Amino acid sequence: MTYQEVLENAKKRIGPKCRVCPVCDGRACRGIIPGPGGIGSGESFVVSHEYLQAVKINSDPLHEDYDIDMSIELFGRSFDAPVFAAPIGGLAMNYSDAMNEEEYSLDVTKGCRDAGTFAWTCDGAPKGYYEMTLPAIKAVDGLAISTIKPWAQEEVLEKLGKLKELHPMGFAMDVDAAALVNMKIAGHPVYPKSGRQLREIAQAGGMPFVVKGIMTPKSADVCADAGAYGIVVSSHGGRILADNPAPCQVLPAIRRAVGSSMKIFVDGGIRSGGDVFKCLALGADAVLIGRPYAVSVYGGGREGARLYTEKIKSELHDTMLMTGCRTLKDITGDKIVMNSLAGFAGQ
Repeated sequence: MTYQEVLENAKKRIGPKCRVCPVCDGRACRGIIPGPGGIGSGESFVVSHEYLQAVKINSDPLHEDYDIDMSIELFGRSFDAPVFAAPIGGLAMNYSDAMNEEEYSLDVTKGCRDAGTFAWTCDGAPKGYYEMTLPAIKAVDGLAISTIKPWAQEEVLEKLGKLKELHPMGFAMDVDAAALVNMKIAGHPVYPKSGRQLREIAQAGGMPFVVKGIMTPKSADVCADAGAYGIVVSSHGGRILADNPAPCQVLPAIRRAVGSSMKIFVDGGIRSGGDVFKCLALGADAVLIGRPYAVSVYGGGREGARLYTEKIKSELHDTMLMTGCRTLKDITGDKIVMNSLAGFAGQ
């Protein structure tokens, strides 16, 4: 199977809400929620992709011949590249009923593991949804990050109890889901979280805790004070507010605020190995990619996830080769150029 065959098969299996566009940039699915689109005008999704396209890369092929090392240490383990599958949920609602949550979670976690990385599993409103993702974590011997919605505190702690039995690398909470439209439709309430509540969750977990949905230095500082292992700079794929800036636009200021005290992941509009390179140059340690993984798993199952990951890894390798970057630490701000759209980003 080739990646092109994966895409062709996905077009047959995914319903009309997702068009499996040549480039997943949020334009064709503006406002399609339920569905894969951005909320309202869809602009937050669109601008995330546009911002990265306005960041350009300085080529520098004059260097010694050497092996490229894309490996990264996270959660006490080593991975082949800083590219991971973001948590994707609501499959029947947002894509099609050709897969359920358990099938998707198993395929994406195994496919990413096959490619030397890992996946983040999701949570959702329907009863038993979270429990459907747990077999995947067990199947990959804990090589995954389980994401829990910001439910009432007692429900979060209950889910943590079930998760801890599987000994995962860590867990996450997408705190911005407190405003997620799909959750409101489902009638399962979620809530904002204070720094005190985040600290309680981090301590109860007893393992690395990542807070997803951070878009300001102030919020990043709160997470650091709460004892978080890391944060994900994210606008939830443009599905929370129609006027969010691009995550990569606010990333440099957040990195300056927290320094090296936490790991910083970023998602939003990342569609190539070149985009991964840009994110690292802007201050991220690693990236998450969402919608393209959903398409890849619908189109090719476990093998689809592996093929897509290998595609991004190959593109990142070539970008590092053409910029004189032997390791990820060599990907610094001087390797990129901020064009007009990106120039007001508070660099």
